[in-house]
Amino acid sequence: MKILISAVLALFLVGCSSDTKQQTKEIKQEVVAKAEATKEVVAEKVEEAKEAVSTQMDGAALYQVCAGCHGTDASKAALGKSQIIKGWDAKKIAGALHGYKAGTYGGAMKSVMAGQVSKLSDEDIKILSEHISKL
Repeated sequence: MKILISAVLALFLVGCSSDTKQQTKEIKQEVVAKAEATKEVVAEKVEEAKEAVSTQMDGAALYQVCAGCHGTDASKAALGKSQIIKGWDAKKIAGALHGYKAGTYGGAMKSVMAGQVSKLSDEDIKILSEHISKL
């Protein structure tokens, strides 16, 4: 009888041991999967942050050409003739810049601005518009 109880107990322990090993393996796999997912999210956030910083730097660099007439904070009427662009939202600025580029927008400074924006790509206009809107 003691041998039978010992054998059943041994089988029970072996069975529990393999279940525990399987559960441990599953938990490890789950932890590894979550770590990989977290790693991917962190990498995406780092790239977004790099892009945002790059866009800010590019916008500031692009605006240096504009600052001579519009002022460092966009609060001047360019050459005393244009509208003050400080406070405009990015969509309005982009619309004006695209209009200058197409020749469909502008008043007294239309020809000057057309020459300035002719060098800008659509992406440059987007970046510049976002920068100016934040001044």
